[in-house]
Amino acid sequence: MEYRSLGRTGVMVSPLCLGAMNFGGPTSEADALIILNRALEAGVNFIDTANVYTGGDGERIVGTFLKEGGKRDQVVLATKVYSRMGTLPNDAGGSRYHVITACEDSLRRLQTDHIDLYQQHRPSLTIPQDETLRAYDDLVRSGKVRYIGSSTFPAWMVMEALAISERYGLVRFISEQPPYNLLDRRVENEMIP
Repeated sequence: MEYRSLGRTGVMVSPLCLGAMNFGGPTSEADALIILNRALEAGVNFIDTANVYTGGDGERIVGTFLKEGGKRDQVVLATKVYSRMGTLPNDAGGSRYHVITACEDSLRRLQTDHIDLYQQHRPSLTIPQDETLRAYDDLVRSGKVRYIGSSTFPAWMVMEALAISERYGLVRFISEQPPYNLLDRRVENEMIP
């Protein structure tokens, strides 16, 4: 397997990342464990999930696999935060309250003491980015998160976040995970260039 740097970090990841969006439905837990095992055997060392995937089951299944198999140190573990995880007003979004609470919940489901790449699943248009970035900065400084990234952000918001991080000396996004497929090629307009 060929490995590449994750963004501007020294962390080496496989060029293919195993996504766990369907683990727990429609992919059964038993099948997910087989998929995870085969991926690691093939040299994949990058696993991506999110707190919202199958109501948290995606994280739980990945966490069980890594803990019971003693494989946590073999992978770069990525998860995401933003989507609604409950019925209360603060159970979603990019507020400091939600980011920190969701991180603790993800750590429990993943059965680990740290997340290698914690990504904001969607941009928040109602919360100032400095509030969100300060929450991520605190999580990194506490050792619960190693790096942060964005997902589905427009180019201008990525640049705004980088400028805010530079201005205030906060941790910065090291990656952007955009949708990119035959039907959705928007990323070619501004993000890739």
